[in-house]
Amino acid sequence: MNILPTGAAMLMAAGLAFSTYTSAQAQDASCEIDRPVMFAGLNYDSALFHNAVARFIIEKGYGCKTDALPGDVIPLLTGAGKGDIDVVMEIWRDNVADAWKKAEAAGNVTQIGVNFDDAVEGWFVPRYVIEGDKERGIEPMAPDLKSVDDLPKYADLFEDAEEPGKGRFYNCPAGWVCEKVNSGKLAAYGLNDSFTNFRPGTGAALSAAIASAHKRGEPALYYYWGPTWVMGLYDSYRLEEPAYDQAIFDKLKTDENPTKATAYPESTVTVGVNTEFMKSAPKLIEFLTHYETSNAMVSEMLAYMQENGEKPEDAALYFLKEKPGVWKAWVPEKVAERVEAAL
Repeated sequence: MNILPTGAAMLMAAGLAFSTYTSAQAQDASCEIDRPVMFAGLNYDSALFHNAVARFIIEKGYGCKTDALPGDVIPLLTGAGKGDIDVVMEIWRDNVADAWKKAEAAGNVTQIGVNFDDAVEGWFVPRYVIEGDKERGIEPMAPDLKSVDDLPKYADLFEDAEEPGKGRFYNCPAGWVCEKVNSGKLAAYGLNDSFTNFRPGTGAALSAAIASAHKRGEPALYYYWGPTWVMGLYDSYRLEEPAYDQAIFDKLKTDENPTKATAYPESTVTVGVNTEFMKSAPKLIEFLTHYETSNAMVSEMLAYMQENGEKPEDAALYFLKEKPGVWKAWVPEKVAERVEAAL
């Protein structure tokens, strides 16, 4: 009989045990569906970050393959209704596109969980404009500025260099829904005579203008939203507006000369899925239903991404390493172990 040395026998036993363990692990991590899970590759930072986090967990924790189809909101939401897209990580419930509403009414898509319920939109100024910043030696410039009603007396503070005598309001780029809403608000608040309606050419140009003002310690009046890296990096003060009224808000999108305006809603952002995918992947649906973040948390991650020149995938890894107490609550213990091992 050929007897192996004790050490070799131990190694073989260990090898067999490891093989058994990895086989069991692989079996535990076998995916429910035999094709890649397709994500909507919405072309803005917060959605790309959420995609990266969810895809890493699904790949490493559930043994699935994933992919993303890049594009704009309406084509991708239409694709979710047709079954070309499985998962949309950001459905802005209070301002959702008609393409999603139609697909939802037909039973082709479903909202399964709240990603974050404190998304913010509004008109902002840097906080130092009102409160100053002792560390930077900035004195308060408009200590009484609290509301949109106060803006006419501060037009000179936000002077538009290209149109002296008027202040500048940084609106959204032309073609965005918020550009129409903000233009309506300027008219309804009676600000067209005292402020220019400045529309940067791109979203990047808008964020660059805001960042430049903050870095220089200069006054600026702008529309923005969160979660974004801008909200994560720069302390902005949201001006008070009349309480949100849906009927008034909807009219701002279409009325050329509105007489009333209202604040933006504090939006709830959900995770949306194709209904057939939901039926075929209950374990993944359970994870996606429990996926939950916040405006502040995501803005923090996007600020990290911006400051360090990282990609969404890098920010996702940073999040998974730094916030285990958050994401482990979304998944079963075995899945969390596999994800943690992959990190």
